[in-house]
Formats: sequence, structure tokens, C-alpha cells
Amino acid sequence: MRVARPLYESLPYAYIAIGTASVVASFAWRGAEWSVILAIFGLVAVVGGLVLALRRRDYRIQKRHYGGDFEGEE
Repeated sequence: MRVARPLYESLPYAYIAIGTASVVASFAWRGAEWSVILAIFGLVAVVGGLVLALRRRDYRIQKRHYGGDFEGEE
């Protein structure tokens, strides 16, 4: 299944934005259980978005540097 390129490129930033909103909401919410759940979800989303963005950047730099001969490419 393929996703449209603009949507694919914006996913890491969407994950980071959703994670940041969840962390902020966890501080605003006073319920102890929900606050912890939102904070953990937010941190996982932010870290996941950052990892995805950095891995894509590194892949593109290496592809440009080495000419695109990577495993799995045709």
C-alpha cells in the first residue's frame, strides 16, 4: 500500500505535534491515571517522530553520498 508523498513526508511532524499536544494535555488534566497515560503516549509519539525524521534524513544523506546502492533497492 502506498501513501501520497505529501502525507508520507508529514508523518514524523504529525507524530511530534500529536505527542507534544498529549504531553501538554497531561499537565492540564488533573486525573492521575489519565495524566500519566497521556504523558507516556506523548513521549512515545515525540520520540517516534524524531527517530523517524532522523532515520529518513540519514538515509537520504547516505543515498546521495553513495549513489543509492542499498539493500532492498532495485
